[in-house]
Amino acid sequence: MVEPDFFFTQERFDQLHRAQAEHGRVLLDHDGAAALHDDPIDPDRKFGTVGAVALDAAGNLAAATSTGGMTNKQAGRIGDTPIVGAGCYANNATVAVSTTGTGETFMRGVSAYDVSALMEYAGLSLQQATDKVVMEKLLQLGGSGGLIAVDRHGNIALPFNSEGMYRGFGYVGDAPSVGIYR
Repeated sequence: MVEPDFFFTQERFDQLHRAQAEHGRVLLDHDGAAALHDDPIDPDRKFGTVGAVALDAAGNLAAATSTGGMTNKQAGRIGDTPIVGAGCYANNATVAVSTTGTGETFMRGVSAYDVSALMEYAGLSLQQATDKVVMEKLLQLGGSGGLIAVDRHGNIALPFNSEGMYRGFGYVGDAPSVGIYR
């Protein structure tokens, strides 16, 4: 067993105290000023969700999600990142998905899996399924965020309902494409 102080860093502890004093609320990496490099909570560096989805030459889909977490989160909170179907999901028959945002709503909606289910059972395209989940279902649950997804045909979707979402994609032989805002 690892001692709890192994996970302590003074930098993140100080960041928590600044968030509590200045904002008094949970901050996500893509909520307004927190998405900017001049964020008063984290003026020097960015921390946040990193997701990846891939389709290999053999037709296998994969998804991965990692997060730095929320600043000033509720004690004991477990986010959506480690929950298959909420934070990420991959099914070779449909899609690979990685999510970012208000984790509670991604968990309640099992959002990453929901994209796959809408494609498989309702016959929606990748874009239709991801838009339905992010622009309708998440909003109905009070959620903010987005996702990245690639389907079994190599189509890509990157919808988000927050102010911005760092994202990028590329195909073999093509220049990469990146974005922050719409």
